[in-house]
Amino acid sequence: MRKLLSVILWSALMIVSMPLSTKAGRADYRVIPLPKSIQTDTTKVFTLQPGMTIAYDASNPEIARTAQMLCQWVEQQTGLRLQLAPSAKKTAVRLAVSTAKKGVSTSPADSYSLTVGKAGITITAAEPIGIFRGVQTLRKSLPSAGGPVELPFVTIADEPRFSYRGVHLDCARHYFPVAVVKQYLDLLALHGCNQLHWHITDDQGWRFEVKALPDLAAKGSIRQQTVIGRNTGLYDGQPYGGYYTQDECREIVRYAAERYINVIPEIDLPGHMQAALHVYPNLGCTGGPYPVWQVWGVSEDVLCGGNPDVLTFIKTVLGELCDVFPSQLIHIGGDECPKVRWKNCPKCQAKIRELQLKDDGKHSLENQLQSYINHEVEKFLTSRGRNLIGWDETLEGGLTEGAVVMSWRGVNGGIEAARQHHRVIMAPTDYCYIDYYQLKDTWNQPLGIGGYVPASKVYSFEPLVPGKLTEEEQQYILGPQVNLWTEYIAAPEHLFFMLLPRLDAISEVQWCQPGQKDFDDFKRRLPRMMRLYDRLAVSYCRKVE
Repeated sequence: MRKLLSVILWSALMIVSMPLSTKAGRADYRVIPLPKSIQTDTTKVFTLQPGMTIAYDASNPEIARTAQMLCQWVEQQTGLRLQLAPSAKKTAVRLAVSTAKKGVSTSPADSYSLTVGKAGITITAAEPIGIFRGVQTLRKSLPSAGGPVELPFVTIADEPRFSYRGVHLDCARHYFPVAVVKQYLDLLALHGCNQLHWHITDDQGWRFEVKALPDLAAKGSIRQQTVIGRNTGLYDGQPYGGYYTQDECREIVRYAAERYINVIPEIDLPGHMQAALHVYPNLGCTGGPYPVWQVWGVSEDVLCGGNPDVLTFIKTVLGELCDVFPSQLIHIGGDECPKVRWKNCPKCQAKIRELQLKDDGKHSLENQLQSYINHEVEKFLTSRGRNLIGWDETLEGGLTEGAVVMSWRGVNGGIEAARQHHRVIMAPTDYCYIDYYQLKDTWNQPLGIGGYVPASKVYSFEPLVPGKLTEEEQQYILGPQVNLWTEYIAAPEHLFFMLLPRLDAISEVQWCQPGQKDFDDFKRRLPRMMRLYDRLAVSYCRKVE
């Protein structure tokens, strides 16, 4: 019965495009996330009509690409077909880098201005990324219906609050095709997000191709069956698999970069490695066998902390990861690594003695062994010109100055990291785990992991935790991130249902100053975004709590 309700819900969430209308629509600049400053003269309008032109600097490939995207988005959303005319003198839309500000502006690169006046629409910025952000605001301002569009005269000045505006996607528990990942990136770009944290390996599947270890993805990506529900002991009996080739990963990186999004890959280690152990059982403490895990949770079988082949394996994997992903940050997980096997493993205990690890009263010898592995990995990434990022457990063994801590077990890990002058990304479960239910009525939602994180809770998050950090310490908070784990999410419709509209909520936390935020006003602006989602034919949760 529960499964039937889920299917019915997903079917209801599949949206068809709305018919076009010839009636003139009206732009509304109070979009999500809300721009920093909006000054509108509603007594005067500029009317956008078919055949008008978009002017831009054709010698700048980034701005040329953004102009082409704008042309497509306007037609998709309104039915209006504009023309690209780089050198046209009379234009409807002009995209221009402000040479006066370029190279000397103290504003973020994402900052822009958008004006509408008698001569049309002008978007200016010091950098092409700012032009892209302004184009997204213009796009969201337009009505999601056909026909001419009336745009009231306006002056918008906008810039983001946080430099890091992240969203996580788990493609290890359930694999999503490249096309779905691109659709996910499109939605991130729409909301001003600039980081995709991409989780691509775990106990339940290895999804990244490593050319030096071809069996790792070929065999480690396939689990023979999947548990039904929350570890009920019942299984579907169906093999499940899928992985991303390096060429596909590069395509996703390229697609994201065109939308000014950095892709941070995550290879979780030394725990969450049962899929790898299935292929290379010699890397475990017991020698296996280790099936690719068919249930959810945390496996006690992890990489052996005392086997020297383990570090060779890790460096081989991360070396190829660095070849594919240009991200300055490389995520190594570091969370949820049980030490049950290590306590009884002769190799692990011998390594502890070799390293002369001592009981410090705070961390077990086995926890210190994990810190040794983390430090070795960090040194390797540093040699490749990269910085390590890990979940807040990595803080326990000490990290170098360049490492970044992602605080997920509440905000305390982030607070401690900031006090130690580590850069921090805030992603606590209570506010930022959007695999949790978003409505109290869980019976009429697709099956989820549990918990309750409504859009209002996401919206209320304050990443700088005032009262806990000094103004100086707050400077180490790069920004917030929401995390979307997919143990119970197998279909794209369910994925986007969980993402939206909580992505809208976190985007205002990431972009807007605290004084701008008002949840009641946010809810009044949300229907316009929902009409755009209808237009884009993506599923979303229609109710907001």
